Amino acid sequence: MKRSGAADLPLHYGYVPQWLAERMARLGLAVTEVLLAEYGKQEVIRRLADPFWFQSLGAVMGMDWHSSGITTSVMGALKRAINPHSRELGIYICGGKGKYSRQAPQEIVKVCETTGLDAEKLVRSSKLSAKVDNTVVQDGFQLYMHCFVLSDEGQWTVIQQGMSGGSSMARRYHWHSADIRSFVEEPHTAICGANRGIILNLADREAGPAQQAVVSLTQEKPEQMMQDIQRLVLPAHHEVRTEDVDLRRLGAVLWLAHDRQPADFEELIMLEGVGPRTLQSLALVSEVIHGTPSRFRDPARFAFAHGGKDGHPFPVPTAVYDETIEILQTAVHKAKLGQTDKLDAVRNLTTLAQRAEKDFTPAGGLDAYIEKERKDSWKYGGRTVFGREKPPAGQVKGRQLLLF
Repeated sequence: MKRSGAADLPLHYGYVPQWLAERMARLGLAVTEVLLAEYGKQEVIRRLADPFWFQSLGAVMGMDWHSSGITTSVMGALKRAINPHSRELGIYICGGKGKYSRQAPQEIVKVCETTGLDAEKLVRSSKLSAKVDNTVVQDGFQLYMHCFVLSDEGQWTVIQQGMSGGSSMARRYHWHSADIRSFVEEPHTAICGANRGIILNLADREAGPAQQAVVSLTQEKPEQMMQDIQRLVLPAHHEVRTEDVDLRRLGAVLWLAHDRQPADFEELIMLEGVGPRTLQSLALVSEVIHGTPSRFRDPARFAFAHGGKDGHPFPVPTAVYDETIEILQTAVHKAKLGQTDKLDAVRNLTTLAQRAEKDFTPAGGLDAYIEKERKDSWKYGGRTVFGREKPPAGQVKGRQLLLF
């Protein structure tokens, strides 16, 4: 995840309904627990520092796949879900949006009182990251959200977002403690936002003379450039279009879920009985957990797990969402008892789908598939901010139709 990037993040001023916020928190906790069980605390911190992975996580949670709202809603859900279990998990989330961003230093100090970490150093890192993005990088974006995520081992990541008053755009900044060599020489793992032309960036490695003349944020000497910049460009349109998705990867997931049954695969025997629609969501959640960095270059694809609250690409299938969470929670619980079969089966979904990627694309094209999902949405408990999806006249919604 050692890369930088930029992305269009259209500002959305909507709200996250309670029925989705609660599910986002539960899924976020389940994904975090699986990551901790499989890869450890450092990997959780590292994933959050990657803008591509972060956007994919937000999409799989049912948020609008391309909007700035992913940042605040995902971090809010994770903080609500993780912090009550922080001592057990070893992960703490400080700060937040608006007035809560200013509480980050005090929250960091409280964490350090229980973990023995260096509060002064961590608070300084929090303040400097905000100072750099708000003042040193003069790109026209004013910070309004600052989250500082740290482990009880001392690794941390900063996720913060700024708004440009005249452009209706947001820019998200990612920092990662493992990659920081200097706070004044290209310290970011990523800057996500629209390209608005020439900016004044006093954190650029060539800005040494200006740094000396204008600002002195740290006594650390600037060192070598961290990494190349990669761009994540998120469009303003709400709908998910063919160009937004890697069709072979999506097609392989749909093939796995709808054209074959779990019983056909020895690797998935522990998931036998899970219906095809839930298997589709599980396969995409599995990839968020187990996928390598190159797998997250089309975050829109992950919206095909649980749709989006505004109905793009389709309404959130709440029944599928709930079963996905239940399966992950059961897998984590069993793993704590030494029974890893279900976690292994979830991991194998990623492997099986990748085997098929060369041969499959969505039958009839992406638009036809989206239309089918919308038509069948009522079967899966489909909901948006506009209300519940209703069955066609003359059809009665039955629980047995939802998943199997």
